[in-house]
Amino acid sequence: MSKIIDRLSGKTPTFFRKLRNIGIVIATVGSVLIAAPIALPAVLVTVGGYLVTAGGVVTAVSQLANVGEDAVGEKLESDGASGPS
Repeated sequence: MSKIIDRLSGKTPTFFRKLRNIGIVIATVGSVLIAAPIALPAVLVTVGGYLVTAGGVVTAVSQLANVGEDAVGEKLESDGASGPS
């Protein structure tokens, strides 16, 4: 659990910050479609549900991306080596 908290509090790369913001916008649009005060066709309400789900997933995955960690979440060593030996 502490690894997840460390990843959430770490620095997020620029690309993933932009992707996170796009995910938030997508989820917001979906929420507006679901909670619209006027009667919308069932297709639009269904699409709104899919948008909320997709936006939430994109936002969560983007928030967990960190600088300075490899694919399995281990800290990279800064020993000056440029590749595996």
